[in-house]
Amino acid sequence: IQWAIVRLLVYPRFLFRTELDPPGAKPGTPYRVSDLELASRLSFFLWSTVPDDELLDVAAKGRLQYPAVFLHQVSRMLKDKKAEALITGFFGQWLTLRNIQNAKPNTTAFPEFDEALRRGFKQETEMFLASQVREDRPVPELLTANYTFVNDRLAQHYGISNVYGTHFRRVPYPDDRRAGLLGHGSILLATSYADRTSPVQRGKWVLMNILGTPPPDPPANVPPLPENKGGEAPKSVRARLEQHRANPVCSSCHSMMDPLGFALENFNGIGGWRATDGATQIDSSGVMAGGSGKFSGPA
Repeated sequence: IQWAIVRLLVYPRFLFRTELDPPGAKPGTPYRVSDLELASRLSFFLWSTVPDDELLDVAAKGRLQYPAVFLHQVSRMLKDKKAEALITGFFGQWLTLRNIQNAKPNTTAFPEFDEALRRGFKQETEMFLASQVREDRPVPELLTANYTFVNDRLAQHYGISNVYGTHFRRVPYPDDRRAGLLGHGSILLATSYADRTSPVQRGKWVLMNILGTPPPDPPANVPPLPENKGGEAPKSVRARLEQHRANPVCSSCHSMMDPLGFALENFNGIGGWRATDGATQIDSSGVMAGGSGKFSGPA
């Protein structure tokens, strides 16, 4: 019995979802996956588990390849409670929402941060994404939506008035500076350092996760961002990054990342809105790499 179980647990067909090339398939030539393989892909993507009987039955009959049947199954599966796995699984990986669990803001720099706020960030973004999927909203609205989900703790942090109680509810934004995902505390927290913002990390996040144009890996031995020195007037993060970009080796990548991150500088390291960085007025203007477009602020 022991050897039989060991054999089962290391069997590749048990450990992996395998897709075998059809007989006669030529290397490098695209081909349609079988209906059963498509059912497996769909189920593990939307539900993070095996197909149910209805999906298997449709696939076994060879009908899942038809667009109308496929869309019907997608719609049915998204209405199922198991589709919550799409939010925590796919969206959690794509938007790096899982990183907020490991974020440790400096309590001296951000004394208002606590675990209730961390949980609120996570729940806000998950409820927003579930709403977008459930209502079949246009994809660009992920960046332009004029609403979010908050309780009183999160509303206070965002400066949204007339929200009372611990339960989350959908509320409109009073203006467009937090529109869509870029104004969510979860993403702003996950792309900051413990004691300050990081335009570099935020700009890189936008390039990779929204625009699909990741910057090159940094070269070896990159000097750290110069820190403020005692006895000198403190410099803003933007000023220190401009000093950092004076190095031509650094400038090639930072010219792509930094402007996008500067646009989000009005959000502090835990997503609160601010007008200044220390004593320096925030400059959230920027130009896309190559000079293709000017902007100012997150909107």
